[in-house]
Amino acid sequence: MSDLDTTWDVIVAGGGNAGLCAAIEAAEAGCKVLILDVAPEFYRGGNSRHTRNFRCMHKGPLSVLTDTYGEEEYYKDLILVTKGKTDEDLARMTIVMSEGCLPWMEAHGVRFQPSLSGTLSLSRTNAFFLGGGKALVNAYYNTAEDLGVAVAYETEVIHVDVEEGRFTGLEIMRGGVQQRLEAKALVLASGGFQANIEWLADAWGPAARNFLIRGTPYNRGRVLRDMLDQGADSVGDPTQCHAVAIDGRAAKFDDGIVTRLDCVPFSIVVNKNGERFYDEGEDVWPKRYAIWGRLVAAQPEQVGFAIIDSKAVRDFMPSVFPPETADTLEGLADKMGIPANALRETVDAFNAACRPGVFKGGDLDGLSTEGLTPPKTNWARPITDPPFYGYSLRPGVTFTYLGLKVDRTARVSAGGARLENVWAAGEIMAGSILGEGYLAGFGMTIGTVFGRIAGQEAAAHVA
Repeated sequence: MSDLDTTWDVIVAGGGNAGLCAAIEAAEAGCKVLILDVAPEFYRGGNSRHTRNFRCMHKGPLSVLTDTYGEEEYYKDLILVTKGKTDEDLARMTIVMSEGCLPWMEAHGVRFQPSLSGTLSLSRTNAFFLGGGKALVNAYYNTAEDLGVAVAYETEVIHVDVEEGRFTGLEIMRGGVQQRLEAKALVLASGGFQANIEWLADAWGPAARNFLIRGTPYNRGRVLRDMLDQGADSVGDPTQCHAVAIDGRAAKFDDGIVTRLDCVPFSIVVNKNGERFYDEGEDVWPKRYAIWGRLVAAQPEQVGFAIIDSKAVRDFMPSVFPPETADTLEGLADKMGIPANALRETVDAFNAACRPGVFKGGDLDGLSTEGLTPPKTNWARPITDPPFYGYSLRPGVTFTYLGLKVDRTARVSAGGARLENVWAAGEIMAGSILGEGYLAGFGMTIGTVFGRIAGQEAAAHVA
């Protein structure tokens, strides 16, 4: 849009899943709504463009979901990955409300498909978007347009005016011109700060400069920083994030989900010195893939290497880049820059520790090592059959967990007191529930649940 009115009922800062859900709910309640997105239209949708699925509680078969996935099992899965670092009340509310979100999503243009095969087979727990996250984003934008929601792309919020516990206006930069906008209510859905390398380095130290950013380069945390500087209550650890092990050949920004490597459970992972450093077979991949970014980040030069043989090459989803390959381990080590003798010693020790058993790639099979540190507790098969394959691993950050503290109504607070007319949804508040770790599809669940709540609450305030 070329011109912006200066006064709105509800302004939503951020045009990803959470912001879109909020805008749709507010517009359906009769509000005049504006979405501000710092990205160009082609890159609209933030990290939601790269998503694939939504984790959903259900008491029986629901849409493409099979069987049941109850509150207690869902919560147990969350506790396992977060190690108990969650707000139980908010987490359980999110889980319970997820069941009603799936039909709401379908009613607003989102289409689903049966779950993918391979290591991410989640037909009971996760509903996969037909066409992926880009299709979901486009469906929501179509719905928002039909509802009269206005959208301003390449528009950056540079300051949120908060006076005496109340939002009074926004300072924005659009086309090189600064402008003030006013609204009766504000929803903040502008994501974390993962694309701000300086902020990451402040939290993590110099190692963060070696991280790759899987998501949008536009989530630089400007709105989050502005709110925190004004005394908004924060939640979460700045060093905690959704970080996975991705292909070391990925671009610095925005390569998305396709660069993730699913070979880890069926491999051994070594650092640049050829040494293993963690149990690759600790649990099924959807419950463990998000710990590997931090594990690799703790290694020298923030790099790791997954090593497999020809037995394992078809046990996981294909990678976007082909692996390095060689007929000998020593040849593979040379190609990957690992000391050949060290890799040989590591593989020999691993092979000697593998116990007989039946390999079951889709389940915890108990095929483990014995007397090895660290152990491999499932899918441990000797690496003996050439050719040998290797993938380089780097930490790939999706989103950060430091964010704004909210309550059950998605209301933002400052100094322990709720702000009168400011709500938050999505990655900017996900640290309220995700203290550490990650559960596949749960980020979309948080964004959808709290986006809907924020939109409803903002509309009720306007009314």
